[in-house]
Amino acid sequence: MVATNEISTLPKTLEEFILWEPNDGYKYEWNDGELIKFTGMNNKQVYIYNILLDLLIEKGYKKLGTLVSEYDTMLTGIQMRRPDIAYLTNEQMEKGRNGEDEIPEFVVEILSETDNVNKVEEKVAEYFKAGVKIVWNIYQESKVVYVYTSRKRVTICTDDDICSANPVLPEFEISVNQIFG
Repeated sequence: MVATNEISTLPKTLEEFILWEPNDGYKYEWNDGELIKFTGMNNKQVYIYNILLDLLIEKGYKKLGTLVSEYDTMLTGIQMRRPDIAYLTNEQMEKGRNGEDEIPEFVVEILSETDNVNKVEEKVAEYFKAGVKIVWNIYQESKVVYVYTSRKRVTICTDDDICSANPVLPEFEISVNQIFG
């Protein structure tokens, strides 16, 4: 087991990464040998997560699945990402409990001014290649949501525009203004 409290011992393989236990206050993703460091969700992101979770409950989807924050998502045999929010069905959670890797069909990334636009686009491409059907990129500072239904189909939502998770969750709809309270 590769467990360490020292950040100096970095994993060199995906297997080492999965067993790695850094103790530096950061979270990490793995992309074909590249270690990607990030901080966990901040208070504003948790607030948005809670609004979306309330909507999931209100629309009755909580009976079918749940929203998970920073879910370990094995996109390929060499990529492990942690979307800020992922929707998993009860069936997917059961398979995960039995050790199967599940790809969520709906993911949400809550972005900040420090996110690199090229890396964000790369991640969107990875999600769709792995089988994700809906990606929301929420830009906190500009209060804009990009709703992707494919890499080529994106709706840019502002103000009272409605963001939808259709076809994954057909009635999961919310305005941008509601997302930001």
